[in-house]
Formats: sequence, structure tokens, C-alpha cells
Amino acid sequence: MWIQTHIHLPSYPRGFHLITDEVERQLPELKKISVGIVHLFIQHTSASLTINENADPTVRSDMEQHFNHFVPECAPYYIHTYEGDDDMPAHIKASLLGSSITIPISNGRLALGTWQGIYLGEHRNHGGKRRVIATIQGE
Repeated sequence: MWIQTHIHLPSYPRGFHLITDEVERQLPELKKISVGIVHLFIQHTSASLTINENADPTVRSDMEQHFNHFVPECAPYYIHTYEGDDDMPAHIKASLLGSSITIPISNGRLALGTWQGIYLGEHRNHGGKRRVIATIQGE
């Protein structure tokens, strides 16, 4: 069975946000799958998806601090700055982290590890609502 649908995420402030519960809420089809995979693809060039620590929120804060240090704003060599100082850094961060993740489905649930959760990396100061295409394959 193949299912494809859209997940609509609200606007989040800049940073890393745990969205596992929201993804599961918007994918009731998961409950019908005993074994399969879900592929999540974010349709934006200034936000990303990744999997990381789901329990301690300081991990998300540290991730934001690290990426801001690693990919600074206002670098003198940036040319693409039409939409503000966070524009080009957002594109770089999104490319480094990626636009998609794939997660196994087992017995109607995402088969994430005990300490794993899905992160939205919002790399713009005012990114707005985000859209993710979810493609489910399974039986």
C-alpha cells in the first residue's frame, strides 16, 4: 500500500523544534501499517528535518547555538542576502541537515529509538508555516 499526504506545520520561531507528536497526529494512516516506512520531505529551502534527542530540550538549544556559530550571519562573502541576514545561513543549514528523513513503521507506530524524535530545524527568523510531504509504504 502507498499513501501520500501533506503535513502542515504551524509557524515556529527560529530554532530546533520537536515535531514527532504533530507528525503522528497528522498521519492517522500509520495505525493501519504493521510493517513499512514513512518518508518525510520538507518543501522549503530554509528549514530542515533531522532526528535527534527527544527528552532534554537543551539539546535543541545547543543545536541552534552550534549551527549559529558554525554558519554565522553577515559573513562578508555571502552574496545572496536579498531577504535579510538570516537568508543565506538558512539555506546552508538546510543543506547541511537535509530536507528529508525516512523512518521505519512497526505495528502502527513510528519505530524511533527510545530517545529519538523528529526535529524541524527552522533556520529563518520569520520562516512561516511549513509543509512536509509524507509518503508511506507498507502493509
